[in-house]
Amino acid sequence: MPASAAIAMDDLRLSVAPMMDWTDTHCRVFHRILAPHARLYTEMVHANAVTHGDRAKLLALDPVEHPVALQLGGSEPALLAQAARIGALAGFDEINLNCGCPSDRVQAGRFGACLMREPALVADAVGAMIAALADLPRPVPVTVKCRLGLDDDERYEVFAAFIDHVAEAGCRTFVVHARNAWLKGLSPKENRTVPPLRYDWAYRLKRERPRLQVVVNGGIATAEEATAHLQHVDGAMLGRAAYHDPYLLHRLDVAWFGGTLQTRAELLRALRPRVEAWLAQGVALKHVTRHLLGLFNGERGGRAFRQVLSEGAHKPGADWGLVERALAATGAFATVGAASAA
Repeated sequence: MPASAAIAMDDLRLSVAPMMDWTDTHCRVFHRILAPHARLYTEMVHANAVTHGDRAKLLALDPVEHPVALQLGGSEPALLAQAARIGALAGFDEINLNCGCPSDRVQAGRFGACLMREPALVADAVGAMIAALADLPRPVPVTVKCRLGLDDDERYEVFAAFIDHVAEAGCRTFVVHARNAWLKGLSPKENRTVPPLRYDWAYRLKRERPRLQVVVNGGIATAEEATAHLQHVDGAMLGRAAYHDPYLLHRLDVAWFGGTLQTRAELLRALRPRVEAWLAQGVALKHVTRHLLGLFNGERGGRAFRQVLSEGAHKPGADWGLVERALAATGAFATVGAASAA
């Protein structure tokens, strides 16, 4: 059985998790400015939607986003193979299968985290996806994002057997959200925080199966935590921390790959050409600025920045000038604070 292509190690080190309703193309372009070396992921898109839906919208991709992965949901091997090929031909650099989302919708549709109970089906799907991409002129890896297990099953052997089964089908790269998914009694939001983290399972997986590429995800909130994971696995994937404090991405990119640390204002103004291009295409400013609200998280003036954007971005005719006013509000706040301190 053919093996999927491996991902360059530098491309694995830092990544941003697929997050529903958040990691759209506008968010990813912003994250690319912050972190030129990070691997980015789309929101999960169901294979059926890719095959039969509005591809121009679902697979929207700006050239600056690369390397970027398309995350697929689904459980039908033939449909996933078709969607994987469509995604690869659309320009995505990786096709990732979601085996970790715990929402009621995915449970009803037999995909996401419930697939942890069906390693043979996941192996069939991965094998079909790899085969569908085998004749492309460029290698496009097929990868899997999973949990440690389901509900109260806390047996490492079951988790490892799932990985082994899927690896035998050719998958070489696994993103491990280091918690169980509790399909009964917890909401999707609670599933991101309540089940205990067990990073040691991901570490053990990498130690015992060194040929596999293992990226750890879940609960990584600081640069120090992310850096510590690199001693044990191939990469750290940030989720909500990267979204709510996007400057963390920039600090990590500079620390891990080199370069010059830029100010938040410099990074934001680098986004201006893309924003103005989107506005010219008819995109409302609010669809962009919602991803910017955390840029000054924890900084003096951060609340004023969020307030200006939140109150003005939805108004007709809102343009880049609103972003400049939000930046000015942070500066004005800092000036007042400095004067008071003096």
